Amino acid sequence: MYLTWLADTRLYEVLARIDADLAETTRQAGCRVCGDVLHSARFPRKPRGGPAGLPAAYDRRHSFCCAIEGCRKRRTPPSVRFLGRKIYLGAVVVLATALRHGPTRTRAAYLRELLGVDARTLARWRQWWRDTFAESRWWTATRGRFVPPVPTTALPDSLVRRFAGDSWEPLVALLRFVVPTTTASNGAALFEGRRRPAEDAR
Repeated sequence: MYLTWLADTRLYEVLARIDADLAETTRQAGCRVCGDVLHSARFPRKPRGGPAGLPAAYDRRHSFCCAIEGCRKRRTPPSVRFLGRKIYLGAVVVLATALRHGPTRTRAAYLRELLGVDARTLARWRQWWRDTFAESRWWTATRGRFVPPVPTTALPDSLVRRFAGDSWEPLVALLRFVVPTTTASNGAALFEGRRRPAEDAR
């Protein structure tokens, strides 16, 4: 099921549209320092793990810069496509880790062949979900919305399964749910993690 979602280009088109809406909301809000208008200052990304023929929007992450000289504060909107500095797409980080739950060598080898994600990276992602995510202040404050509680030992699969919908809609709902944590400009920056930038990008 998850592998089918990862190969569906419609999923990535939907996520790109959601990001465009989030970016427009941020732009309209203006600079949070001086209140002036924001100019586009998108920066390049080279996301890994997606299918061939990703929308052109995936080459850039939305970001803005204050128009006022002397302020020029950057504001990067939250994203359902990218999880902080991680170079793999957010959908890949979620679903590959969910598929890795209940690890087998065969499954790890298949994911490496399909997505280019090696076993060590998958192990880091699993640990990130179980430790950094599960112990974060953001998750501690929001996990009470789920009854019964979401088992942390099975994250992120246990969280994906709490969202309803057809096809990949539960994944989109999860990415929308965690979107407040995907940018430092938005406060939490949970997905930046505790590692150095070079390690976060893996």
